[in-house]
Amino acid sequence: MRRNWRYMAVGAVLLAGANAAPAQADSGDPFTGAPGLGDPYYPMDGNGGYHASHYDVTVSYDPPSHQLTGNTRIDAVATQALRTFDLDYSGPQISKVTVDNLPAWFDRTDEHELVVTPMIPLLPGLPFTVQVEYAGPVTGTDGEGWVFSPSGGAFVAGEPHSASSWYPLNDTPLDKATFTLHATVPQEWEVMSNGDKVSDTVSGANRTVSWEMRQPVVGYLTTIAIDKFEFLEQRRANGTPLLSGFAPDALKAKEVESRLPEILDFQEQLYGPYPFDTAGGIYVDTDLQFSLETQSRPIYAPWTDLDTVVHEITHQWWGDSMSVRQWSDICLNECFASYTADYLWPERKDGKDVDAMYRETVAKYHDDPKFWQIALQNPGKGDEFTSVYYRGPLFLHALRRTMGDDAYFPAVRDFVMGHKYGNASMPEFRQFMQSRTGRDLSGFFAAWLDRTDRPADEFLYPGSLRP
Repeated sequence: MRRNWRYMAVGAVLLAGANAAPAQADSGDPFTGAPGLGDPYYPMDGNGGYHASHYDVTVSYDPPSHQLTGNTRIDAVATQALRTFDLDYSGPQISKVTVDNLPAWFDRTDEHELVVTPMIPLLPGLPFTVQVEYAGPVTGTDGEGWVFSPSGGAFVAGEPHSASSWYPLNDTPLDKATFTLHATVPQEWEVMSNGDKVSDTVSGANRTVSWEMRQPVVGYLTTIAIDKFEFLEQRRANGTPLLSGFAPDALKAKEVESRLPEILDFQEQLYGPYPFDTAGGIYVDTDLQFSLETQSRPIYAPWTDLDTVVHEITHQWWGDSMSVRQWSDICLNECFASYTADYLWPERKDGKDVDAMYRETVAKYHDDPKFWQIALQNPGKGDEFTSVYYRGPLFLHALRRTMGDDAYFPAVRDFVMGHKYGNASMPEFRQFMQSRTGRDLSGFFAAWLDRTDRPADEFLYPGSLRP
């Protein structure tokens, strides 16, 4: 995610939040899947008792009325005996739920819990299929699900929550699954989503478009975008197809998006082969305060520039292919995306003196306690999208100068590629980087990641950063 504050002003947004970690919900029934997985920030996100393997989402959407009709199939495997289990869902009214083609009892509780009781209990280790039918108008939000466009179109975007507003799922980074979308809209509209566009058929007054994401994806990284898009098709030298769409008032972004092949080549040199089958971008013309790294095809706000595209494409490695274990690990996503866009691209493409940039930033905020008061590791719920943008690049540049380029760059590449299509945590990152250097990094990591004040000079100005 790229916030529209780029180099953030330090002010009220830097007020630290609480780090409380509510206990995981537990019904006490051994045959009930947990309604949440106990993430320190969002303890009710995700569900226990099963793993999802694939989502097949079929929807129709009418732009004038905002009416959504959906039928989602979830393929999953039970990890325990289940008399009942939960899905995460906050969308329109449900009319029917089946489990293995048999009617199932269902109830909706709390903010996003869909409780499902199969007719026949589920046995551990066995696959099962859930089908959910629903329909009703969707409501526009400010980045937590559906967003309405000036043209009358709409798209879904939000982090960490958005997917549950349009289909039921196990909404946690810990349970990735492949994803297919079949969307029907009036024929004059276009539909964009993740992965490959495998079909686009006009029949009478309607258009039906199917998209397929063959690599596993986290819920908030899926999207649907409906607008009167104009398309840009490109192809990398290695054959990877690139498809980008531009809403009516976003056509000026074509010039920036035409550099996508160059950006992908640049990222591959840093972080290894691009992890998906296709790439592109979805350029909306809605007043959105962030751009988001939706998998293989980010959603870009109208203020998007080259720096933002580099940032979101970095996320295809750091955040999408390799995802966080918990939301307190968010530095793995945003610190790397910000460092790559704000330091590495200017250094390698424009010849910028990034050491001088670093020293200028540190000098500007050296004596400002608000700049340093939100920790990079475990920033706290509500503050996870703050310090990772403005302190994150400083942390990684100081780490690079501490380890040296010959150790730093191979290490970060190996780390992200070693967690391809999986999850990682900040403690794992710290341990891995320590294993790739003979220098003791414990004091450095504590100063930069754990503390809420300015690092001591030995950690603030390592190597060539010494004034």
